[in-house]
Amino acid sequence: MPQSLRSALAAQIAQLLSAARDLWRVLLHRGPSQFQFWLIALLIGIGAGFAALLFRLGISNLQAWVYGAEDANYLHSFAADLPWYWLVSIATLGGLIVGIILDRFTPDGRVRSVADVIEGAALQEGRVEVKAGLASALASFLTLSTGGSSGREGPVVHLASVISSWVSERIRADGITGRDLLGCAVAAAVSASFNAPIAGALFALEVVLRHFAVHAFAPIVIASVAGTVINRLAYGDVTEFSMITPGALQFYVELPAFLMLGVICGLVAVVLMRSIFFADEVGNTVQQKLRIPRWLRPAISGLMLGVIAIWYPHIIGVGYETTELALTGGLLLSQAVIFVVVKTAAVAITMGGRMGGGVFSPSLMIGAITGLAFGLVATAFLPDVSGTHTLYAFAGMGAVAAAVLGAPISTTLIVFELTGDWQIGLAVMVSVSISTALASRLVDRSFFLTQLEKRNIRCAAGPQAYLLALLKTDAVMRPLGSPRAPTREECDRLREQGLWLAAGTTLEAALPIFDRSDVTFLPILELRDNEEILLGALFHVDALKAYSRALVAVAAEEHS
Repeated sequence: MPQSLRSALAAQIAQLLSAARDLWRVLLHRGPSQFQFWLIALLIGIGAGFAALLFRLGISNLQAWVYGAEDANYLHSFAADLPWYWLVSIATLGGLIVGIILDRFTPDGRVRSVADVIEGAALQEGRVEVKAGLASALASFLTLSTGGSSGREGPVVHLASVISSWVSERIRADGITGRDLLGCAVAAAVSASFNAPIAGALFALEVVLRHFAVHAFAPIVIASVAGTVINRLAYGDVTEFSMITPGALQFYVELPAFLMLGVICGLVAVVLMRSIFFADEVGNTVQQKLRIPRWLRPAISGLMLGVIAIWYPHIIGVGYETTELALTGGLLLSQAVIFVVVKTAAVAITMGGRMGGGVFSPSLMIGAITGLAFGLVATAFLPDVSGTHTLYAFAGMGAVAAAVLGAPISTTLIVFELTGDWQIGLAVMVSVSISTALASRLVDRSFFLTQLEKRNIRCAAGPQAYLLALLKTDAVMRPLGSPRAPTREECDRLREQGLWLAAGTTLEAALPIFDRSDVTFLPILELRDNEEILLGALFHVDALKAYSRALVAVAAEEHS
């Protein structure tokens, strides 16, 4: 053996021995707690995987029973042969039951979704509402089974988050651990829904935790793999969709076409999102003016959906049959355009009517149909240099979904894992990047973050915006009588000028007052028995220090 090779092998062996010693040292000092955490992540992944599987199987079985469908994957074909009054009755009755459930078990009659999971990660130490979450899961289950036009992935993500929240409460997890476990649950739910372990893990990091910290990566991957295994035990290692013709891409020639597709898909995504928000605002106005009970609102939406389904049963449920038709080129151009309009309206009615479900699957369906329509035109315009029009359907599917979710990385990977075809990567990536960049400028980055912004929860701008809403003046103020607190007389002078804060005020409300008034402190008052009691004072410098510490803690978590 040559001397150089012998030296190289010796060096490699020495490195392996050194790594083994380091690993043993970690196991001795930190191993048990770390392995315990990974075991919890694995159990949460298994639980979330089974929740996603049972949710999917339950919807399929109930749909098959209600609509008399032999195969729930081809639901609209069976629904098209049903009497019109049956379609209307099913959707109306389903909406009525959904309204009663939400009215009884949620404080505001609103279904919990992915936006609430993002809020839980940012503001609630990785927790979501358990009671309202279970009620929302049941409401979404009934919505999707009885004619609602939405997706199952959003409800499954929130249901999985309920599981992780329950575990976090039992083990008294701190904020970092609670958020990591929440990410594990989300990753497992997404991977079990789509048979997409890579995309599931990245979705949890990109959309919910909104960082890619190394400490969260390992447990989230473990949970994501567990969720995928649960899916494959039931359905096998198969992809949801497949291309029946090879996706030949004449890249340099067709690149402008996929750039244009990205622009169109971004605009379609914005129309979809704004339609949902518009429908919700109209629903609120009509409900208030006509004094409609909130439990009746989903029933009215169900009635409207039932009427639409008489002519367009494609809107019912998740819509994978229509998505598959688009991806295999089974729709005409006129059909594709009509289906995009009708499906967008149906999704807006469903979600604006406070029924259940999410936007993931609808955005995939609308994107696939949009891409097909564009592809039919593009390939007809330049048939000699164009690839197949179904390739545009796949790219459109990813482009609209990525713009709606605000998740270009994980959505691109979901398209790859849904199809098992990595050769379409160039087309998907080009369209996704353009659509996401465009849509994020026209809404608050994504559908979910825009939902939160409309509730005055400012997660879109990052922790520098929402942390101020978490910090209370009571925890930062100097109590009256403490060594560095102002005197009562000094506080009374500011109080007479109207410069004071109520107890429980957040720094989000306090800091602008400091900027306007140019004072060094503000008195904190509490109303007791119609009498204002002076509790202490909030100093500007103390507020800024607390804010700075919070930012440092977030940065430390995101870069650990």
